[in-house]
Amino acid sequence: MQQTIQTQADMVALGQNLVKLLPVPSVIELVGDVGVGKTTLVKGIARGLGIKDEITSPSFTVHKQYVTPDCILSHYDFYRLHDPGIMADEIAETLQDQHAITVVEWAGSVQNVLPKNHITITINYNDDGSRAIETKGLKP
Repeated sequence: MQQTIQTQADMVALGQNLVKLLPVPSVIELVGDVGVGKTTLVKGIARGLGIKDEITSPSFTVHKQYVTPDCILSHYDFYRLHDPGIMADEIAETLQDQHAITVVEWAGSVQNVLPKNHITITINYNDDGSRAIETKGLKP
């Protein structure tokens, strides 16, 4: 599935709508350059799950978790970790949680831990400032 996003608000709305299609558990790999909107998409996913907390990038903390009555949103960002070390064990454990939606940014170093049937969302810049979104692995 491919689409174009014009604004940050559109990216949040995409995340909110994505939640309606996600089974629990789900694993989502976000692919894209720095600043392309990956964390903004996670903000939309969080809003769609009813999470009111401020969603920020876990670039420095690597992992942030948000709990709802229905599920857990685990947000990982491996941008600064070329060798995930013990974090690979942590994400592997999170992936076993049947109540979790796990979102991973910069997943290259933990690719071998992610399930083969995970969802991949690739976000690219367009020349006009909009974003091209390609989603793979999501069953409508």
